[in-house]
Amino acid sequence: MHDLATNGSAEIGTRTRAKTRTIAVDDLHGSVADPVLESMTFLNEVTTRYPEAVSFAPGRPYEGMFDVASVTEYFEAYLAHLRAAGRTEDEIRTLIFQYGRTKGQIHGLIAEALAHDEGIRVDPESVVVTVGAQEGMVLALRALFAGPDDVLLASSPCYVGLSGAARLLDVPVVPVPEGGQGLDPEAVRAAARRVAASGRRVRACYVVPDFANPSGASMPTAARRRLLDVAAAEDFLILEDNPYGFFGGEQEPRPTLKALDPDGSVVYLGSCCKTCFPGARLGYVVADQRVRRRDGSHGLLADELAKIKSMITVNTPSLSQAVIGGALLRCDCRLRAANTATAAFYRANLAAVQSELARHFPPAARAELGLSWNRPDGGFFTVLTVPFTADEAALERSAREFGVLWTPMAAFFPPGAGHDRLRLSSSYLTPDQLREGITRLAAFLRAEAAHHPSPPKGRTT
Repeated sequence: MHDLATNGSAEIGTRTRAKTRTIAVDDLHGSVADPVLESMTFLNEVTTRYPEAVSFAPGRPYEGMFDVASVTEYFEAYLAHLRAAGRTEDEIRTLIFQYGRTKGQIHGLIAEALAHDEGIRVDPESVVVTVGAQEGMVLALRALFAGPDDVLLASSPCYVGLSGAARLLDVPVVPVPEGGQGLDPEAVRAAARRVAASGRRVRACYVVPDFANPSGASMPTAARRRLLDVAAAEDFLILEDNPYGFFGGEQEPRPTLKALDPDGSVVYLGSCCKTCFPGARLGYVVADQRVRRRDGSHGLLADELAKIKSMITVNTPSLSQAVIGGALLRCDCRLRAANTATAAFYRANLAAVQSELARHFPPAARAELGLSWNRPDGGFFTVLTVPFTADEAALERSAREFGVLWTPMAAFFPPGAGHDRLRLSSSYLTPDQLREGITRLAAFLRAEAAHHPSPPKGRTT
């Protein structure tokens, strides 16, 4: 009887599979075949295939900083906070177990942390708690870009999460090349005027002012002020993304664009993934701009983002908010101070990558090979310019033959650029792993330079 039942199930399964419909990829949205999305999939696959390789690919926090017991401690701290605020046990049960407020429960704690850490003082009602900063990007793009003539300016190279979100939403992106000190306000002004001359409208400009992903570049304070002036003069908003701002050198941190913002030009994208832990998937958007409604009344842009969020994720999980809320309470809503040891670890790792590269490739060797790298003063990333095509095939060889992984940079650039660059993330490894990884990388770089041709001229920016 058991065999008959099994065979019957197999026959049903066979009949079902025989009727499965085939869909042509050309009948799906073009983003599913976009090389950027495919490159990220490839990177995940190659990492899985070579688990013993030392990986400089992921921009993840170092897991040695995490303590499983802290999750329970944070959750209990948040429950105590609710009780101290006069919430009944029935109310607490609803807050924790039910669908929650679309804009979030811990918006007040986030606003307090922003005031302490960044000097950003906003009404908590202007904060939308999101499922990571990635959802915040999608909400902001969907709300702000109303038609095909609305254009997004973005730093180039650009974080693929932003360019990917724009691709999913059919938002046209005009790249603005970064320099050694990040986005140049005059280049932004020129790009905005070119867009206007073409009959289109720049709606916003995306920028990571501190230790950008992938370039590691940072904007000086004076350039930040000039960018705000450009945004006001050319009438567009700034989407400021700040995941790495706590992880700079020991010098005084630069002010965020939002802290300098005189007239509400900045929509601020924040995340607790690097400062707390990414498993909570908790970010936020500060959108304190006023919106004039059709009936003449006014509200906050945050309220309009919440309408969109209600159709995407409904609300950010209450359990994640409770744990991150507890983490904020435990550090008195001062995350910068709470991340002092973490920031020191990342500074040491970044310095180790730089010193190991210099040890393996002194100036004469660099000149001979045509090899160079940048020297960011914080964050997770170092970018190498190499004398060969640093593509997926090269990454495969690096993993298979030398046991080291990195990220090709072409996905961060417009088509045809960035093929001679690779990104190293120093955040995820121990100092010993970093040293071993750079030793393996050095062997790969020398072998690759000897056996494979350089990219054609004109492919870099």
